[in-house]
Amino acid sequence: MAPTPRRKAKAVEAAVTLSPRRTRSGAVGKRVAAETSTATAAPARAKKKVRFVEGKEENKEKEKESREEDAKNESIIIEACKQCNAFKTRALKVKQALETALPAISVSINPLKPRRGCFEIRQDGGQIFISLLNMPRPFTPMKNLDMDELIQDIINKLA
Repeated sequence: MAPTPRRKAKAVEAAVTLSPRRTRSGAVGKRVAAETSTATAAPARAKKKVRFVEGKEENKEKEKESREEDAKNESIIIEACKQCNAFKTRALKVKQALETALPAISVSINPLKPRRGCFEIRQDGGQIFISLLNMPRPFTPMKNLDMDELIQDIINKLA
């Protein structure tokens, strides 16, 4: 038998009235009640913008000092592919040798995502000491390279 219209009206009235229980389904009733109510909500507070003028000037001075220090302390970037462990061992060998020979220098391995089949040693400013790109397996050009001689050449160029 189909429900009578009176039952439907009671169900709608029950949905609008709020129960004292706090449930997830009760939140829907609150939204309906809030939309139908004529009460106005409290005005939202305006956010204040805070400016630090002194802090910016100090930060600019610190950045200038750090740039000057970076110019004095040269940095070397070693880009070594992660495809094979041979790249990693050679990069670590070069890093340790350069840091022991020239303590004022900073050496970083793969600061960015390395290219595939790439072994490159370059100065942060742009001078490239060695660049072996797009090497297919078994990476013969890199494996035939005399690393001790390469390290000495780099040290002579930087000193």
